Amino acid sequence: MKKVINYITDFVSTRKGMWLTLGAWLVITLLLAGLAPSAKDYEVSGINSLPDDAKSVIAQNKVDHYFKDNDGLPALLVFQNKENKIEITELTELLAKVEEEDIEGVKEIIPLSELPPQAAAGFFSEDGTTAVIPLTFESSLDTTEMKEAQEKIQEISEASTDLTLYITGPAGIAVNTLDLFSRADVVLILSTVGIILVLLIVIYRSPLLALIPLIAAAIVYEVVNQTLGLMGKAGLVMDKQTLSIMSILLFAAVIDYSLFVFSRFREELKDHENKYLAMKSAMRETGIPVFYSGGTVLAAMLVLFFAEFGDYRNFAPTFGTTMVVIMLASITLVPALFTLFGRKSFWPKVPKVGAEKVAKSSFWGKIGQIVVKKPIGSAIVVGFILLVSASNMFQLNYQFDTLKSFPEDMPSRQGFEILEDKFEKGDLAPTTVLLESQKAVSAEEQKELLNQLSAQSLVSNVRIDDSTDDKKVIKYSLTFEENPYSTKTMDALVTMIDESEHLLTESHLEGKLYFAGETATQVDDRSVNNRDLVVIVLLETILIFIMLIFLTKSIKMPLYMMGTILLSFLAALGLGMFLTSLFFDIDSISNRVPLYSFVFLVALGIDYNIILISRFMEERRKHSVQKSVEIAVSSTGGVISSAGILLASTFAVLMTQPIEILFVFGFIVAVGILLDTFLIRGVLLPSLLVLFEKDKEVSKNV
Repeated sequence: MKKVINYITDFVSTRKGMWLTLGAWLVITLLLAGLAPSAKDYEVSGINSLPDDAKSVIAQNKVDHYFKDNDGLPALLVFQNKENKIEITELTELLAKVEEEDIEGVKEIIPLSELPPQAAAGFFSEDGTTAVIPLTFESSLDTTEMKEAQEKIQEISEASTDLTLYITGPAGIAVNTLDLFSRADVVLILSTVGIILVLLIVIYRSPLLALIPLIAAAIVYEVVNQTLGLMGKAGLVMDKQTLSIMSILLFAAVIDYSLFVFSRFREELKDHENKYLAMKSAMRETGIPVFYSGGTVLAAMLVLFFAEFGDYRNFAPTFGTTMVVIMLASITLVPALFTLFGRKSFWPKVPKVGAEKVAKSSFWGKIGQIVVKKPIGSAIVVGFILLVSASNMFQLNYQFDTLKSFPEDMPSRQGFEILEDKFEKGDLAPTTVLLESQKAVSAEEQKELLNQLSAQSLVSNVRIDDSTDDKKVIKYSLTFEENPYSTKTMDALVTMIDESEHLLTESHLEGKLYFAGETATQVDDRSVNNRDLVVIVLLETILIFIMLIFLTKSIKMPLYMMGTILLSFLAALGLGMFLTSLFFDIDSISNRVPLYSFVFLVALGIDYNIILISRFMEERRKHSVQKSVEIAVSSTGGVISSAGILLASTFAVLMTQPIEILFVFGFIVAVGILLDTFLIRGVLLPSLLVLFEKDKEVSKNV
């Protein structure tokens, strides 16, 4: 691999190779832009997260099979009059107009006027100011068509009544999500580019050093976007959230690797007058670490193929493709662009031959000296900070109500919270219990099972909803006392599922019980997520550890590198949640955040360790351990701290996104990257090198 990469970078660093490289990237970009579709053409607002063999998925398939009228995407029309009671006649006339309009895609709406008074009253709150009407859309509708149908219903409501209408439920949430991300995508890209441009200019005070990495990122973005478009055309499903995170990953990684390249290029320009020779020397030392850094991120993303959860598995092909293009760009496009501009890249601070490479009086020069002189004290101080931060992990609270992560003014969330306030909490999302028997179930047996279900913990109400003609399949609707998304409710349902055979025995029935609905889905979501967290953490740790062994030709150094990164992840999660609670009043997080954070913090954080260790190994050819550590810290400190600030700021841009999971994820990753940059890479890892590496173990590899 080293020979191959050296051959590529040596070629790119020649005059001919530079122009051929830039020409090839330009041609590929133009061809893809002109012939390939955009990834945006194939993005969806959500994907099927749970595997097909999840209990709730099997149960829902059973329900759809036996009771075909259940097909379709449900919505809840929430009507409210804050001052007066809603007249039933006013509402029935409005619903009649909706039906008369024959809106395309509307499959079924509750016939309120045909219901007996007692049944109709169940759709109104106790104070009479709020009413909820279930409506079903055709499952074949795409989100845009559903949005048009909902807008027509809103128009009819506004023209016919003074009632305020909120459309919630799965159909309402899907439409609102589409609106949110259609606006957020533009904000995300502009914010990312803007903050990178400003920070690069502020840090390096050079306009070209700010523009060159962004030019590289723009070219890579176009190539990745159109490549993913071709994959989407071939059948790859891409979630909006996945594409949002992909754009952040792309800009962050390209800028990071660009900084590593131009930092070493600037050093070599102080030794070589010829810019081509300077870049050749720079890439001889930087090419392998940068390529391996990209490789660790790629490996981390590909490991997600082993996840069962759809959201995680959807990351693998999207992020994997992104990283392959970035890795190629880091050893071809990026060095070619910097070679093209040469010393002008650094104007007005143009590096001159013979100039001092790194001033010993610099901030990182002083840090390197302190770490070498007092490695034990340095390690203890940083280790204490990280362990205290990590201890807050024991205070983590998980939120399973995904709607709570959306903006408070989102109509579907507002409608849901009105229902939560005006109706019984459990009525928000009843659980469907399906009895599948080999023989007809008598009325007495049906009632006995109903009684058994009613006696279970936290159950508020159970009713028989429907049955097949042969009475072999009975559908019950079960309502819990607590919010259907609460941990208590989920735990109660888990107990019920585990004891389902006992419930049938006590009811003198033979058959099987299936549990479907939102609570059952969240139970499976939690179980699958917990499984994926363990599997992905283990696989990713082992895989990256093995890659580091090949890079360093050592067992000890990968142990330092992985150990410090894992500690940094735990500290970032604990400290991040403490700070989000302190500053943003967010006390709970989605159960997806830990795995999201782990994948990116470990994959990106290890990059900085690779850059430091690679420079340490290079210096070990001619210096002692202590001197090598001092040079490595002082030489890489500036670029890594700059890269860390840029990377943290880039991920912090996710805090502009409209859903809380991305806000918290972006913040935690930003915190973790800063911990990696200044405490792990700057102090803890160098301290461990001084303490445990011996002078007799002189490395011959870079």
